[in-house]
Amino acid sequence: MSNNNMLLEVKDLNIHYISHEGTVKAVNDMTFEIAKGETLGIVGETGAGKTTTALGIMQLIQTPPGKIVSGEIIYDGEDLLKKSQSELRKIRGNKISMIFQDPMTSLNPVLTVGEQIAEVIKLHQNVNNAQAMVKAEEMLETVGIPGARSKDFPHQFSGGMKQRVVIAIALACNPELLIADEPTTALDVTIQAQVITLMNRLKKEFNTSMIMITHDLGIVAEVCDKVAIMYAGNVVEYTNKYNLFTTPKHPYTVGLFNSIPNIEEDETRLKPIKGLMPDPTNLPSGCSFHPRCPKAMPICSKEFPKRTEVSEGHFVHCFLYENVDNKEQAGE
Repeated sequence: MSNNNMLLEVKDLNIHYISHEGTVKAVNDMTFEIAKGETLGIVGETGAGKTTTALGIMQLIQTPPGKIVSGEIIYDGEDLLKKSQSELRKIRGNKISMIFQDPMTSLNPVLTVGEQIAEVIKLHQNVNNAQAMVKAEEMLETVGIPGARSKDFPHQFSGGMKQRVVIAIALACNPELLIADEPTTALDVTIQAQVITLMNRLKKEFNTSMIMITHDLGIVAEVCDKVAIMYAGNVVEYTNKYNLFTTPKHPYTVGLFNSIPNIEEDETRLKPIKGLMPDPTNLPSGCSFHPRCPKAMPICSKEFPKRTEVSEGHFVHCFLYENVDNKEQAGE
């Protein structure tokens, strides 16, 4: 894929939170890329560093306690970490938009939804109030809400409708990159399906690149082109959707798939991953997953594995794949 088609490249991004209890290494050496019109899924348990990664791209890490320690965030050929705050304000909500986790708290309760969409449009486009409100009504229609409801307040909408309003705000300036942070978490299954269908349609309609942050592999299957699996601040596997679902490599990824119920198998119990996520202020040495890993080797507790390309475009951080000797040691 040519670099001309590349929209976002994140290279060796490190984000830490520093407190009196210690330093939380929330994101470690995060590396991925997104082409124009492509969707990347970032998957992991709560506390894996998914949302911190998104906030880092948007330059919304609260300082203190958070700090982007090192790395590069190359958007459209320019490093966002070298931009001033005034330059970033022209990008946020305009070229890069974000849908936050909870639509209930993302909307201002004392402004109509039309005013909230129009506010974003006026900030980034040279239009007057009346023109902005017309565009706001058009955006509501785009996400399946009658334009006349632009005069309603957030409390007059259901959870699913609120999420549609938040999506309308995020898409109001036709961004090139949309970051969706668990956009269906607070919704029931039927509404989840409607929101996912809507986002897929809008992605094709506007050719928007997307980062979908989720813990639901079903959503990944529906929406994403590429996937990064995160564990305790590290990307442990990175590949396209087909490879991930057909040949998962990292023991953590395999564990995630094994813990999903399969209606075709006569299983009486699920197969959860043993143990819990580690304390982020006191991560295990070496590979953070080794205390829970069924294929852990002595070296796993001493060193963090390098990024290994096991097949074209399929990267994994695991000693099982660094050399043949390790595979034999683990009984592969």
